[in-house]
Amino acid sequence: MMVSLNRVFLAGNLTRDPEVRYTPTGTAVGDLNLAVNRTYLSEGQQKKETCFIGVIVWGRLAEGCREQLSKGSPVLVEGLLQFDQWQTEGGEKHSRHLVRADRVEFLGGPRGALGDAPAGAGAAAAPAAAGAEPAAPGRTAGNSDDLPF
Repeated sequence: MMVSLNRVFLAGNLTRDPEVRYTPTGTAVGDLNLAVNRTYLSEGQQKKETCFIGVIVWGRLAEGCREQLSKGSPVLVEGLLQFDQWQTEGGEKHSRHLVRADRVEFLGGPRGALGDAPAGAGAAAAPAAAGAEPAAPGRTAGNSDDLPF
């Protein structure tokens, strides 16, 4: 049996305001551009690398992103990796990878996601996974004593 998994989690900042357009049937489609930074050491020098990633959101989530987010907003994006291919009218072929988000957590700002939750509560917050193990007696989930480092 072949196993496959396509799940992406990214935390970064928007490089521009969200852009929303509508399909002919009226469904909102939003484009987000995310910058994800990585800091590392190379030959004793601290270096910084930025990866720019396109994110697409659909429906009410797209509209909520347009209403609540702007350039520089910190977000956590959860979704799947998608490969798009297209051809221009001139016949030039293009392709790109992007993230099709099914969850966007708004990490900053005075208002919560989609305007109905406290700041940092996020959009489309996922419930705890079914069958998840409870914390050991005397410990709470997320206790720093449980961390391996």
